[in-house]
Amino acid sequence: MTDSTPGLPHAVPLEGASNLRDLGGWPVADGRRVRRGLIFRSATLANLTESDQARVASLGIRTVCDLRGVNEAALRPSRLPPSAERVHLPIEPSVGASLRDLMLRKESTGEDVVSLLRRAYIDYLARFIAVYRGLFGLLLEPRRQAVLFHCSAGKDRTGVGAALVLTALGATRETVVADYRATDRIWRRDHSLPEGTPAGLANALLSTHPELLEETLDRAIAAHGGLDGLLQAGLGLDAPRLAALRTAYLE
Repeated sequence: MTDSTPGLPHAVPLEGASNLRDLGGWPVADGRRVRRGLIFRSATLANLTESDQARVASLGIRTVCDLRGVNEAALRPSRLPPSAERVHLPIEPSVGASLRDLMLRKESTGEDVVSLLRRAYIDYLARFIAVYRGLFGLLLEPRRQAVLFHCSAGKDRTGVGAALVLTALGATRETVVADYRATDRIWRRDHSLPEGTPAGLANALLSTHPELLEETLDRAIAAHGGLDGLLQAGLGLDAPRLAALRTAYLE
């Protein structure tokens, strides 16, 4: 399984947004696949055109889980079709101020940016794991299907969320990483950065980093005494809820 698996992931082209894709189609360990048309991920939906809104509505998306921070969301409100309800589960960004500090130092490198991102990723499943627990709560409400979740770029906070969803559904780590890496070829990198951001720093900030995702997952699994502990205590997926999730979203 690689990020270039033909036909996967199923990207949805839009005019005012990118990185919108269906998690459906990815295989899980027991030979089944994730159902199409029920779980989507994307970058910000703040610039959807009218035709984009119609496209989102046609996908049957009823719930949009916005993972952006409070100020991020207020500055760039989502433009959704009337059929979609926005649920705000904020994960506050933590890279901005530190990135500005790096830009003031001429010797800063892309590796410094990766170090910043590492701290942010680990934080997602330490300080903000309740947000992802809330995402699973939404996924377990049949009336909310289909569900889309997003942040600003659809790469980091969203990437961790997608990794958790696929892991809970039984996907292998290889598949989880393949979905994560697909952002590098689907996202248009239309996320604004501070003026004058050096190319090396910008590239590191806008690229995926599979090693960070894997480290984040491994740390969270270890902190909860294993994958079962992460699913149950961390994400609220006891045996009945996990079975319900898999019944709802696996073919």
